[in-house]
Amino acid sequence: MFGTLTHRLRAAFRQTHVLSANWIQNSQTRACAARSATFHLHEDHLVLNYGGSGMHFNYVWLRDHCRSESSYNSVTNQRNLDTASIDLNIRPDKTSVEDGNLILTWPDGHVTKYSLSWLAENSYEARKQKPVQPRILWNADIYTKANVPAAKWDKFMSCDEELKMFLQNYLLYGFAFVEGVPATVEATEAVTQRVSIIRETTYGRMWSFTADFSRGDTAYSTIALDRHIDTTYFYEPCGIQVFHCIKHAATGGKTLLVDGFHAAKKVQQRSPENFELLSRLPIPHEYIENTGSHRNHMIGIGPLINTYPWNKEMYLIRYNNLDRTVINTIPHDLVQKWYVAHRDLTTELRRPENELWVKLTPGKVIFIDNWRVMHGRESFTGVRQLCGCYMTRDDVLSAARSFGLQA
Repeated sequence: MFGTLTHRLRAAFRQTHVLSANWIQNSQTRACAARSATFHLHEDHLVLNYGGSGMHFNYVWLRDHCRSESSYNSVTNQRNLDTASIDLNIRPDKTSVEDGNLILTWPDGHVTKYSLSWLAENSYEARKQKPVQPRILWNADIYTKANVPAAKWDKFMSCDEELKMFLQNYLLYGFAFVEGVPATVEATEAVTQRVSIIRETTYGRMWSFTADFSRGDTAYSTIALDRHIDTTYFYEPCGIQVFHCIKHAATGGKTLLVDGFHAAKKVQQRSPENFELLSRLPIPHEYIENTGSHRNHMIGIGPLINTYPWNKEMYLIRYNNLDRTVINTIPHDLVQKWYVAHRDLTTELRRPENELWVKLTPGKVIFIDNWRVMHGRESFTGVRQLCGCYMTRDDVLSAARSFGLQA
């Protein structure tokens, strides 16, 4: 089982590229060869060539990140050095490479020592080429053929290896299942807390709903719901959505899953201009509720696609056509272009080959990456009762990292 998952993870890593050297030779330089490492000094930085890669390190950065006892607390992993005390024009008096380390002596006599491997791992050039989180982008066919196993309730609640497998599947595909869970709110809460911390929102901590319109949201109805992520009207949308169908005496009601990153990647490949507009222009979403004792008015603003600026890797797709409100955050000369880009993305999201339909039944709990995988449903008739909750993204990723998974 883990051999198959490891193979998938390695496949995701193959998307990374070998770093390339980019030398700047227009200022004072000095070179020293030691164990295939050379460095070149410039006015405000040095260039280190190590392992065939060229890396640029600013002098203030090199002093700021010093791992000596006086500069850094290795017990708490926190900085002791006051960054504001560093001379912004600082420059080392002496620089050398010895025994696999870069050694710098500063004007006040302080010595900083970095292992070359640490610098290679933490350089901007390395960060730019390495994904923050390896993923397998999927359509229905890709996911079905992968034959991804679900975790089993009994083993999941007591075995860390089962939890690790579940988290690895979640990271790679953006959702994962636990099967055999008792069809109760209490058991759903327990299986959720086995993963990490529940996020309490205006909907409560654990919620249970059916088509009774008890809240001012179309989810509390029997009508079909198009693909979307939840809580786009939060400045930070909820990270994980948990669903458990604890009662199903209905016709229809299948759950739709779509990999938003897969669709957005297709848009980026055929129309970089459309992708750039969707990842740059901020769009408002709004939730207004005046139902019974519930009074809420929430507004969240952000681009439909969020990317890391250093490598353009996607980390959030904020797509919900129901909750998107008046677009008054885009200048008039870009509105038409935004609608063209939005149509391009919507067309891709709605391609039948990108739709994965699953039947949620009592005992089968699904955890969905609400920043990546969209969900929807068929219309239904009869009784369909779901319970679930939201989870904090930071804590789920922290749980994954505790198992050595990249997240």
